[in-house]
Amino acid sequence: MTMDFDGRTALVTGASRGIGRAVALALGRAGAHVVAVARGQGGLEELDDELRKAAASPATLVPLDLADGPGIDRLGGALYQRFGHLDILIGNAAVLGPLTPVPHIDPEAWDGVVAVNITANLRLLRAFDPLLRAAPAGRAVFTTSASSWLNKPFWGAYAASKAALECLVKAYAAEVARTNVRANLVAPGGVATAMRARAFPGEDPARLAKPEDVTPLFLELAAEACTANGEIFNFPDWRAGR
Repeated sequence: MTMDFDGRTALVTGASRGIGRAVALALGRAGAHVVAVARGQGGLEELDDELRKAAASPATLVPLDLADGPGIDRLGGALYQRFGHLDILIGNAAVLGPLTPVPHIDPEAWDGVVAVNITANLRLLRAFDPLLRAAPAGRAVFTTSASSWLNKPFWGAYAASKAALECLVKAYAAEVARTNVRANLVAPGGVATAMRARAFPGEDPARLAKPEDVTPLFLELAAEACTANGEIFNFPDWRAGR
């Protein structure tokens, strides 16, 4: 499968660190123009510096808290005016939320998890569906988690949000099945990220996959030749089967 992304525009959320940063760098190095979205301006500027060092196209940097729904809507309008379409949407940003027994979940903390992990992705699909349909081969890839099906104690808020995301993306995939758009999900497994370190503070990160290890799967699903739709790809299984 070709990994040439010349001339394609890719929006990546959570692009300032971890998996989002690695995917943004990989797409940029493969020729895509990256629209990098994250809360922190500093991390976005560091990403842009790395792309420039690799002789890639400078990124469009968008400092945005994804809990700002109207901000996502405005971004959709701005990208329509600038590009007229969107080739690739990578919905990667997420928050961990509280790791605690379900009866102890604070409602405000729950709302924060829902706002970023579910509602923001709904707003992304609402804002960018017309742009994906306007592209020759629109591709949407969202980051989920095996916690959604492993029934791990204390992970209720995060796991529920990822299960809801999976249902949302699968429904969208069914709705666009007869169009040029394809939508899928990636469950990365254990990856050495800041979120993983917060969840497992005693874990040795050297025993985990690195964010850049996961990028080939994201790029495969973002490629024009990808035909998969409405599927969840568990990265450890995908890597073992290569």
